[in-house]
Amino acid sequence: MALDYGTRRIGLAISDADGTFAFPAGALVSNGRARDLEELRRLAAERGVQRIVVGLPIHMSGRKGETAKAAEEFANEVAKVTGLPVEMLDERWTTREAERSLAESKSGRRKRREAVDSAAATLLLQTWLARAGNLAEARYKGGETDHR
Repeated sequence: MALDYGTRRIGLAISDADGTFAFPAGALVSNGRARDLEELRRLAAERGVQRIVVGLPIHMSGRKGETAKAAEEFANEVAKVTGLPVEMLDERWTTREAERSLAESKSGRRKRREAVDSAAATLLLQTWLARAGNLAEARYKGGETDHR
């Protein structure tokens, strides 16, 4: 599962059982940190999630700002609440790409914003899955077995 963390909404994406494709799973409208974490714990358990990827909003210069620090804190809390491994992944381009792909949408502003959050999480997860697949392939070619 991937999370595009925001203070108002958290974009959600989930992969298929094989970890090949990422699918949008909506957006969680924030109801306070404790409630958000409980809802994410419930969703992860309900969907059999094995790992969570959280977007890390790094500045284009590569510098971490306040939003990156907040995302890291959030990721640590998600790990504690779910008991699952949580990884951070640079998300510099995901929101912009999601906004561009949804720019033609005729839906209302709020619905479009939620769609952007979920699309950004989906792009994040698809990137992570592709990298994880390439790593597994490299391990296999190197004679190691992959036990993800």
